[in-house]
Amino acid sequence: MAIRSFIYNVLFFATCGFMAIVLVPLIIFPRSVIQKAIKLWTTMLLWQLRVVTGLKHNVVGIENIPKGPVIFASKHQSAWDTGIFHQCIDDPVFVLKQELVMIPFFGWILLRAGSIAIDRKGGAKSLKKMLNGVTSALEQGRKIVIFPEGTRTAPGATHPYNPGIAAIYRGANVPVVPVALNSGLFWQRRSFLKRPGVITIEFLPPIEPGLDRKEFMTQLQSRIESACARLNTQGRAQNPHALPPADG
Repeated sequence: MAIRSFIYNVLFFATCGFMAIVLVPLIIFPRSVIQKAIKLWTTMLLWQLRVVTGLKHNVVGIENIPKGPVIFASKHQSAWDTGIFHQCIDDPVFVLKQELVMIPFFGWILLRAGSIAIDRKGGAKSLKKMLNGVTSALEQGRKIVIFPEGTRTAPGATHPYNPGIAAIYRGANVPVVPVALNSGLFWQRRSFLKRPGVITIEFLPPIEPGLDRKEFMTQLQSRIESACARLNTQGRAQNPHALPPADG
């Protein structure tokens, strides 16, 4: 496992470095070109992951995704989580922290792809900028991806859900699809090892517009966390190399 993980990590950083440089000249082209190139990039990384480490994935609940503008509110356990959305939906718009777009080359590509960068310490001004960006993207028929906890968490752990998702839900007036996954069982945050097995990502039934803030946040967190707990249990039962519970 360690040897395979080492090989994959070398390939991962080499591929990312190469693609970042290759994609920079493409920023003069329409956003759709960048999106197609990023999809190719993530396809390469997922193929390498499957061949080198034996880590595959399973997508469940695609039928729960409504047609038209929609917001995906996803659990975030691993770096794997961002790439998979390019495989599941067309033209995704990520709401992400501003620090990422400051990275040379990589940040330029994220911005050209239409990502919405937010300053997490910017207060009301940052929130307004985020809402304007989300509204504009939805009006273009695009799909928003946001990680409500704002950071990666270990399987079974929960970080407070940021109020920004409630503001987006109230202002956008479109369905919000909760997304559960168990990627952290196989690819932990800041971990060298990539464990063989099958990651599951599940798109849950959408939360329709119209709920008040408290009810929306309660439903969102309850649905995501309960589904993640189920996927974590299933993942450990079906994959002998999956990360065991924290208590061993």
